[in-house]
Amino acid sequence: MHDGIAGFEMPDPDDVRRAADSLRLLADATRIKILYALLQGETNVACLAELVGSQPAAVSQHLAKLRLAGLVEGRREGTFVYYTAPDERVRRLLAEALGQPVGTA
Repeated sequence: MHDGIAGFEMPDPDDVRRAADSLRLLADATRIKILYALLQGETNVACLAELVGSQPAAVSQHLAKLRLAGLVEGRREGTFVYYTAPDERVRRLLAEALGQPVGTA
């Protein structure tokens, strides 16, 4: 049926699964706020909790999931971990979803 469409192809099933997993992770208001904050610069859990209006323990759980998905990175300094969201794809996705530019780090 689609054989006659020049250049038509479907994405790799593993790529589709990873995309769906990432989008599922982003379908949470607190995680969107966390990523939005991290796209503007590095910060720690306590600061993020204050920014997003949540408890530090809840923010830590969200960060753990985002880190496992490769959407955020952590850097340990003493007893603190400072998080960033360095992926330009995340910046573009959030900007599009929010209908506005997301600040640069």
